[in-house]
Amino acid sequence: MKVLRPLPPGRTQEQVWNHYQVEKAIAEQLKSASREERARIYATMYDELFRQVPDHSRLTRRSDERRTRMANRSKMALVGGFLNRSVTFVEFAPGDCRFSVEAADRVKKVYAVDISDQRAPSTASPDNFNLIVYDGYRLDGVPQNSIDVVFSDQFIEHLHPEDVRLHFELAHSILKSGGKYVFRTPHAFTGPHDVSRYFSDEAEGFHLKEWTYIELRRLLRELHFSDVAALRQVKGTQLRVPYLCVQACEQVLAWLHRAHRRLLARYLISSVCMVATK
Repeated sequence: MKVLRPLPPGRTQEQVWNHYQVEKAIAEQLKSASREERARIYATMYDELFRQVPDHSRLTRRSDERRTRMANRSKMALVGGFLNRSVTFVEFAPGDCRFSVEAADRVKKVYAVDISDQRAPSTASPDNFNLIVYDGYRLDGVPQNSIDVVFSDQFIEHLHPEDVRLHFELAHSILKSGGKYVFRTPHAFTGPHDVSRYFSDEAEGFHLKEWTYIELRRLLRELHFSDVAALRQVKGTQLRVPYLCVQACEQVLAWLHRAHRRLLARYLISSVCMVATK
């Protein structure tokens, strides 16, 4: 049980190792499952994870107001510039829904879409907030061509690679013409970013695939998104970065040794932040 990186504060090596083993086992089931079997696994995987890993950070964060505020502040910095009182907003994989509830104060209507209800009992439900539990494929309750902004943060890396295309097709179908999908996902060059990072150089847990800008832009254009841009925050300001800049960066980094590539990528493209327009 060789540890490759410093363990997260407040967790023992045994706890993190257990977390790794649990995620790895469920991930292996997902990777070898058919689409129908994946739908059944998606429906229960987080309940099973939290049952076997009661010290999981998502559970402990519910009682840590400071960490919740920091996470929500980061999300709002990414998507807040696209929100206003006329917007109908969808967040995929909202987790405890604290951010979706916060966003409800800024928009006309919010749909929080997830494979299970992970809200704490005390979570408020504003009148313009609606939680939809789905199977990862079929989304009833959100009309097609009705959404102004779709958002996800640290989500698509958890999907089976075959299901990422299906997810973006689903997002495209519910967006209005001109609607935006804003998302953030860990960059493949700086990973692995799941619990595997403490014991492996490859993502073996719930991050079934970590992505690059080049891969995701190619996929989004195949699915007929009219415009795809990179986003970067500079001193609190959200900037659109010309795609050719991140493409060139990735092409240069790809030639480097893995350790050097990871180090430089942390400063240049630590995550993939994009906005895709229908």
